[in-house]
Amino acid sequence: MKRRTIIDLFEESVSKYGDKDFLLEKHNGQFEPTSYRMTRERALRIGAGLAALGIEYKDRVSILAEGCNNWITSELGLLYAGAISVPLSIKLEESNDLLFRLRHADVKAIFVSRNQLSKIRRIAAELAELRHIIVWGVAKEELGEGEMTLEELLAMGEGRLSTEGDAFMAIGRSLQNDDVATITYTSGTTADPKGVVLTHRNYTANVEQALSVMSIPPSWRTLIILPLDHCFAHVVGFYIMIACGASVATTEVGRTPMETLKNIPINIKEVRPHFLLSVPALAKNFRKSIETSIRKKGKTTERLFNLALRTSYAYQADGYSKGRGWRALLKPAVVLFDKILYSKVREAFGGELQFFVGGGALLDSELQRFFYAIGIPMFQGYGLSEATPVISTNAPTKGDHRFGSSGRLVKPLDIKILDEEGRELPAGEKGEIVIRGENVMAGYWKNPESTADTVRDGWLYTGDMGYMSKDNFLYVLGRFKSLLISSDGEKYSPEGMEEAMVDKSPYIDQIMIYNNQNPYTIALVVASKDNLGRVLDERGIKGEERSREAARIVAAEVAKYRTGGVYADEFPDRWVPAVIALADEPFTEQNGLVNSTMKVVRNKVEKRFAEAIAHAYTPDGKAVDNARNIEAITKLLA
Repeated sequence: MKRRTIIDLFEESVSKYGDKDFLLEKHNGQFEPTSYRMTRERALRIGAGLAALGIEYKDRVSILAEGCNNWITSELGLLYAGAISVPLSIKLEESNDLLFRLRHADVKAIFVSRNQLSKIRRIAAELAELRHIIVWGVAKEELGEGEMTLEELLAMGEGRLSTEGDAFMAIGRSLQNDDVATITYTSGTTADPKGVVLTHRNYTANVEQALSVMSIPPSWRTLIILPLDHCFAHVVGFYIMIACGASVATTEVGRTPMETLKNIPINIKEVRPHFLLSVPALAKNFRKSIETSIRKKGKTTERLFNLALRTSYAYQADGYSKGRGWRALLKPAVVLFDKILYSKVREAFGGELQFFVGGGALLDSELQRFFYAIGIPMFQGYGLSEATPVISTNAPTKGDHRFGSSGRLVKPLDIKILDEEGRELPAGEKGEIVIRGENVMAGYWKNPESTADTVRDGWLYTGDMGYMSKDNFLYVLGRFKSLLISSDGEKYSPEGMEEAMVDKSPYIDQIMIYNNQNPYTIALVVASKDNLGRVLDERGIKGEERSREAARIVAAEVAKYRTGGVYADEFPDRWVPAVIALADEPFTEQNGLVNSTMKVVRNKVEKRFAEAIAHAYTPDGKAVDNARNIEAITKLLA
């Protein structure tokens, strides 16, 4: 097999696209470019600096920082040095979360941004293996023992390259396909985090696979708005861009996470990206922002926009059947709406945006219809860290996208859908998704038992339920560990229903549907404080009655999915929640109830709200305005 490491991939692109813009970062009020060649030079100095510090082949080096040029060049640099990257989420707030990962991976050096330095300082004394803390954005005189600036490391690297350049370059050239590139810790939605071991060939193979279903011209730009520690951002955010000679911008880092978040819409207009990576939580925020701006233009514009959406929805059908048959008659109206409405919406995204690539949790088909209508399709994909991560995706080419599906499989890749006995199922029947390909992880770090359970004879058992359609679209239904289990043993995946309820109801911010061999299904709901407050004010409801009315409004939203409701046909009636338990606080990263991609961590939610869930199965808990619910919603609305 031909050797193709990440270093090989990058070196080939530098040779081909050397003077072309690779990285774009905002300085002095504008985005300034760094070429492929200049990126390589800086990465080599970083890598040689690490070698000068004593970092050797297979040593683990972490990065805890906001997405920026330094993040990308630091990872490339440590890979040139033969080290293994252990990327960490900046959303890890608890010292225990960081301690576990840094200890488990035996990290010897870490790159840290100014904003994250205090987290490492709090735990550095407890990290016996950690030798070097390399910081950017901080002056040398502000640093303590064991800390150094990135500029100092670069200077050391320059010295090493001038005296032992050939020996250092030989390290990168000696790397093989099965050498480990990263240890990426899973976010643990149903269990403790595991260190997913991904090799150089895992990454380069997944780049090749992803490009089998989607092409990126060298002239394109993207703005990475997702955390760089995710392998989704690694592969689709910058390794694919490297392979294609395209350009990568990173969001301007603010003094606080909120300030960085506020920079996203500003940066999108400045960078004018051709595509963006997204997850459902971001997609929902984008849609809310669009709808809010439309409402501000008055009732007439809002009514016209809603008419445009209905017309576009009818024309596009499920995306796959766009404009077919009688729908062709709607094309002139859709073209007109695009000219007078949608084109102006797209200007807020820079005017060049062709599509989103969606990953993370399941994306409700209603959201897909919305973005398709306004001319910026959101092509939902499917993957997981253990698959580096891309397994399938919808794509822009005609016949390669259908709402509600996770698209076409990347190539080459083998897939089986297995029943509970391990028997392969035919198209259309649902079971566990099992895949085989060069993108399948090497295993879990220091966890041979879980590795053996997850990867068997080269096949990755994903733990996800789904099926292949007869025309080769993959449909992913959810995690087996998230399944509802009724008292008679029947199982159902709730994630599609959860996404739909949050997306279609202005009064439900978050929801977790639950049934663990119980007589009926319940929903734990985080109500929308702002939207409920607004409607209660409009209705003139005051005092204690506000909480009761708020509880009834939420219950009415869920009731729309039961027999006789406006969405009655969307989900089987027996699985629609019969009882509502109201949460007294949102699910956030701070309280550990969602992970860094905003997926609900079900086992932690179940533990935190165990009393509320148990109460929902009592006679008193069946009424939505029971005392426990009223106390919870009162606290939330306060």
